[in-house]
Amino acid sequence: MEGKKSILFLINPKSGVQKKKKVLQVIEKNIDREVYDFSVEYTQYAGHATELASAAAKRGVDAVVAVGGDGTVNEVGRALVHSNTAMGVIPCGSGNGFARHLGIPLGAKQAVEFINKAVPTRIDYGKINNRPFFCACGVGFDALVSNDFAKGNQRGMFSYIQKTLIDWVTYKPEVYSIETSHSKKRIKAFVIACGNASQYGNNAYIAPFASMRDSQLTISVMHPFTPLDVPAVVTQLFSNNLSTSGYTKTFNAEWVRIIREKAGPAHFDGEPCEMEAELYIETVPAGINVLAAPGWNGTCKPLPLYRQFLDVVAGNVR
Repeated sequence: MEGKKSILFLINPKSGVQKKKKVLQVIEKNIDREVYDFSVEYTQYAGHATELASAAAKRGVDAVVAVGGDGTVNEVGRALVHSNTAMGVIPCGSGNGFARHLGIPLGAKQAVEFINKAVPTRIDYGKINNRPFFCACGVGFDALVSNDFAKGNQRGMFSYIQKTLIDWVTYKPEVYSIETSHSKKRIKAFVIACGNASQYGNNAYIAPFASMRDSQLTISVMHPFTPLDVPAVVTQLFSNNLSTSGYTKTFNAEWVRIIREKAGPAHFDGEPCEMEAELYIETVPAGINVLAAPGWNGTCKPLPLYRQFLDVVAGNVR
């Protein structure tokens, strides 16, 4: 009989809106102690989760769980790539795109129960100018909104929508050169998104049909559209039908080079940053172990719009 597995929960006390003391109580009450010997540590500053996860991997810890949002997932994940330590997630962030793609429940109790039954599974991750990402990255309007959202004090979908509407008024789409192994073109785009996961978070499916186990990125190029088109585009975005939009072209590639007129905002895993004018984005096949449901094939089953509405009513959108 195999011995217990070691698992470390890294709690980001500043992410999202959940009270982390309650999350700790849920972990203590619901973790399967016949399967895991568990320990808990709190992050204290930006980058601390990376340091703690790296130390855990060197000690041979079997799994490290990111208790936070996609930013916390990124910090933990970058320390665990190409190691034998698996990454788990208890989603407590604003969008939770990575967890949603893996089908991890948003409730802390259900997420711990998911971990109890999960198995280590190899998935791809991406890099943008050599910086790892696990969910998505991009440039354009969404990068601007991410930057403004990060500067604000409010979190959640409604705050994000507010920032989006404000930025919409003044934003001017840029011209980009886009190169892959099979094409090169110059276009004006509203958004260019590269997805390892299918969504940004909050069920905004920016990269329809993306798989974390196909050794490719799903790239969505959204062309400029008018205010009259907004309702249709938003509906397509949240119903995973963006690929049917006349304003969006979606394709898969192992890598893409994006050249814009000057350096400016970009984002990866929801975290905004200033980056160079030339961006090289690539996939790293099977580069990290994650705790996933047995038999999971790497894709995400989209939630119907009525279920998303129920999530909002239940407070699961954050």
